[in-house]
Amino acid sequence: MTLSLTESRPGRDGASEGAPAWTLTLRGESPRAGPRPGNVDLMSEGFETLAIHAGQEPDPHTGAVVPPIYAVSTYKQDGVGGLRAGYEYSRSANPTRTGLEEAMAAVEGGSRSLAFASGLAAEDAVLRTICKPGDHAIIPNDAYGGTYRLFSKVHERWGLRYDPAPLGNLRAVAAAMTQKTRVVWVETPTNPLLGIADITALAELAHDNGALLVVDNTFASPYLQQPLALGADIVVHSTTKYVGGHSDVIGGALVVRDAGLGEELAFHQNAMGAVAGPFDAWLTLRGLKTLGVRMDRHCDNAERVVDLLLAHPKVTSVLYPGLAEHPGHEVAAKQMRRFGGMVSFRVAGGEAEAVEICNRTRLFTLAESLGGVESLIEHPGRMTHASVAGSPLEVPGDLVRLSVGIETIDDLLADLTQALG
Repeated sequence: MTLSLTESRPGRDGASEGAPAWTLTLRGESPRAGPRPGNVDLMSEGFETLAIHAGQEPDPHTGAVVPPIYAVSTYKQDGVGGLRAGYEYSRSANPTRTGLEEAMAAVEGGSRSLAFASGLAAEDAVLRTICKPGDHAIIPNDAYGGTYRLFSKVHERWGLRYDPAPLGNLRAVAAAMTQKTRVVWVETPTNPLLGIADITALAELAHDNGALLVVDNTFASPYLQQPLALGADIVVHSTTKYVGGHSDVIGGALVVRDAGLGEELAFHQNAMGAVAGPFDAWLTLRGLKTLGVRMDRHCDNAERVVDLLLAHPKVTSVLYPGLAEHPGHEVAAKQMRRFGGMVSFRVAGGEAEAVEICNRTRLFTLAESLGGVESLIEHPGRMTHASVAGSPLEVPGDLVRLSVGIETIDDLLADLTQALG
């Protein structure tokens, strides 16, 4: 099967313009694909159409509109080496996982995608593929705590050096580059301070210095932002979050522009073995189908929450890239469709008051993670980012992070009002 993706209209110039439409062509059968119809063409389709149909053709044997879950570990061979559609063992490939990988490649505009057991498993595969002991990486100075832990507690012992830098400051990033820098690792928006990085500018800087640009697109989702079209080399997702969208599955994904790099990553995926299981892949595919409509509601609700927080006397600052006064607002407006469902804020009462607010909500569930249909609240300093305590990436104690869900907005506002007191 041949899979090709081309952008059907120019890149975005502002937040009000829709995301690019992509031409997806699937013909024949891939050596890594399950049963597919002989010819399927999705020409110049929009995001939601790709999310629902790419890699998810009705089953050719039964007509089932939802592809089955292939709960299988191994596959019958027609003679030694005679593989049916390329399948031999489900660590290497599984038809349900193939469907998810095709769909993620389509919605991110990439040549290939790979699905993993978690977002961190995907990150680990990236670093082991493109780096070696003695190499250097640049990471955000407010990176996700799990990413920082992976660099500082796992890969640093393996010989990979890294430096945090404020990725919104190109001069600072350039100053942190060395002759051994192999990767510039980007989150935009960042977790949990909602910082914004200019993907196009960072891609040019990285490439001029012989490095690859890796963008963690988890906070934005492929519906709001498509880093590969902006110059990134690899996109990372924790599909646990917005892509899955229902807080019922753990998963990760990589999407690449370059097919050769995709092959290298696929080798490591198979060799290291941290793959998405068929049930997890199926649940993630189900979530992807509704990503567009969910993200619109997440954004609608987040904007209303931001308005409430801005007017509340206990709130000292609101961190949201949709605000005109946000230092990264103009860049975000150029590279994002909208500004997302994540909101962070700081409170006048310090850490003790921030913790109490987290404890007083009723609809906002006190929990780690994000991106599900239900609203979540957390204290990053004591929860998701406890691993960066005492490091240059330590987050403020008076910070509260919200993952704004898709509930009735008046109910969410009432809950926050009573929690803020």
